[in-house]
Amino acid sequence: MAELRYRIRLFLRESDAAARSAGLEPQQYLLLLCIRGIPDDDSTKIRSLADSLLIKHHSAVELVDRLEKRGLVRRSRGRQDRRQVLVSLLPKGQRVLERVVKQRIGEVRAGGNQLIRAINALLPKTQR
Repeated sequence: MAELRYRIRLFLRESDAAARSAGLEPQQYLLLLCIRGIPDDDSTKIRSLADSLLIKHHSAVELVDRLEKRGLVRRSRGRQDRRQVLVSLLPKGQRVLERVVKQRIGEVRAGGNQLIRAINALLPKTQR
């Protein structure tokens, strides 16, 4: 368990550093990642984003405010329910996100085997 926890924390620390090197706070990077990861047919409501990030609604609103001011995301109203606030990536946000994601994927390729070994060490051979 200690090795798995270490590998996860290392991955998260490196993700935070990659976000900061792209000019984002770690939570901002995660919000952009959440927006990008939601299927096109689903809505990107602020409530859904807050739930995905395990944060309070007002914290998600603040993150969206900051990203919107930087021109990385856009808010719009729901078509069927105008009370809903939807969030989408703007081209600039997409470019920043892609830069961080590409770096992270390279790092996962390089260090992913260690994480897999840590997981496998915890699982009985019958569950693998």
